[in-house]
Order: sequence, then structure tokens, then C-alpha cells
Amino acid sequence: MHKTGKYAINNNTITVDTNRLAQMLSCGRGTAVKIGTDAGAKIKIGKRTLYKVSIIEKYLESIAGK
Repeated sequence: MHKTGKYAINNNTITVDTNRLAQMLSCGRGTAVKIGTDAGAKIKIGKRTLYKVSIIEKYLESIAGK
């Protein structure tokens, strides 16, 4: 197993990478990718994949009310 890193996520963070998204959501990498993709928050810049935090937050709020 790999050591889980500690990532600082503050209110000014606009986008996060996959590892930071998983840390932010307290879940595994695969689940984080699924949530980010389902939310429509995925941004591709070259080979790099980022996720927009505000979209993830709105998506989680919408599914939490179900």
C-alpha cells in the first residue's frame, strides 16, 4: 500500500488533482474519479486531469438531499 499524503485544501482552491480529490472526499482514487466525472467537474489540460471543487461541492449537495 502507498502512504496517503496530507494535502492542504482551503477555501481558495479552485481545482484539485485526483489524489487531492480523493483526500478531500475521504475515499479511494477510483471513487474520487467516478464522483468527479459524474459531477461534470473534470478538466483536461494536456495529460493532466483536474477537478473543479465548486462543481464537486454542488454535486454532493444535490445528491445528499435525495
